Amino acid sequence: MTQTAPSPGQRQSTCVAIAGRAVLIEGAPGTGKSALALALIDRGAQLVGDDSVLLQSDGAQLRARPHPNTRGMLEVRNLGILPFPCVDEAPVALVLALDSNAPRYIEVSESITIGGIELPLVRLWPQGGSLALKAELALGRYGLPR
Repeated sequence: MTQTAPSPGQRQSTCVAIAGRAVLIEGAPGTGKSALALALIDRGAQLVGDDSVLLQSDGAQLRARPHPNTRGMLEVRNLGILPFPCVDEAPVALVLALDSNAPRYIEVSESITIGGIELPLVRLWPQGGSLALKAELALGRYGLPR
């Protein structure tokens, strides 16, 4: 299944970079986007942006950048908005959707087109546990190469 998203620009998503490849984390408010980002950062990922990411297509790649108003800030539930080191830009390799209707298993990823760039889309069940590990596995198996 292929979806088309609105044009690039500001997107209410959270984004981390893993080994130079950006993972865009989407989902309804309260589904755990920031919590997943925090868990991935604990495993070595770098913050790109939380709750507001700037996306720009260069024709070959979709690039994610932090929003200048929230650069280097991550909401940690129960603790507040805390500073974290962040990267200035990373190419988007995978879109993860935190979705309570995520399928139990998949053989191929879905796809989503943002700014004319087709990206793999994987849905994860937010209450499923081991989300950081699943996100890393999804990037390795379905993510675009560097």
